[in-house]
Amino acid sequence: MSKPTLPIGIFDSGLGGLSILSEIHRQLPKENIIYFADSGNAPYGEKSPENIIEFSIKNTDFLLSKGCKLIVVACNTATTNAIHILREKFNVPFIGIEPAIKPAAIKTTTKQIGILATKGTLSSELFAQNLKRMSQKTNIIEVVGKGIVEAIENNTVDTLHFHKALQSQLSPFINSNIDHLVLGCSHYPLITNNLKKIFNKNVKIIDSGFAVAKQTKNILDYHKLLNNDETHKSTIDIYHNEASEIALKHVLNQLNIDNAIIH
Repeated sequence: MSKPTLPIGIFDSGLGGLSILSEIHRQLPKENIIYFADSGNAPYGEKSPENIIEFSIKNTDFLLSKGCKLIVVACNTATTNAIHILREKFNVPFIGIEPAIKPAAIKTTTKQIGILATKGTLSSELFAQNLKRMSQKTNIIEVVGKGIVEAIENNTVDTLHFHKALQSQLSPFINSNIDHLVLGCSHYPLITNNLKKIFNKNVKIIDSGFAVAKQTKNILDYHKLLNNDETHKSTIDIYHNEASEIALKHVLNQLNIDNAIIH
């Protein structure tokens, strides 16, 4: 039986899931968090479903070895390809992350919304199922992100070369008069400033961080695992394999996460 004082576990194919961690920490400031960045295998978006499942199982094993009471799969590609396997294999609650298409489809006025995601997410069965639930009156333009995860992992998103490459691959969105852009990868909120320079103010950028943190709170509450100790000072521990220390510290600074211990 898990205890409320045990940590929340989070994993991603690198540093992108730190955007999810920051929102969970904001909504659940009393919770201890252990994060694993599988940077050595990033990006997952170009990997086979079999590889993604293998990595996800290993990541979960690691977090459970640290005593985590709940696992957040802070990766769209891992969620769409592996979370059903993880729920069958492990006896802990899992929270996944999916592109926030529904709120964009509800709020759009141009009936044109864009989704920027990895190949692994856009080609998954779960994504296809979610797409079928959307209104036929809304046109969804899909673009597979190229080189974005790598740029974040290598801390090169502020270069002119990256900006030009990003602007070029986003041209289908610009030409389609979208008014909402859905970020379908947990890495992508980390380039929000880059995106704002490309799109006008009428394009609303949506990610899944708030919804994932809210669902995490709901599931912890349901299982009576919320840490309600008023005297507790929360901890954030970050583990990684082959992550750039410079890029990691840059992302932590960008997200105002100043109390993390890097292992």
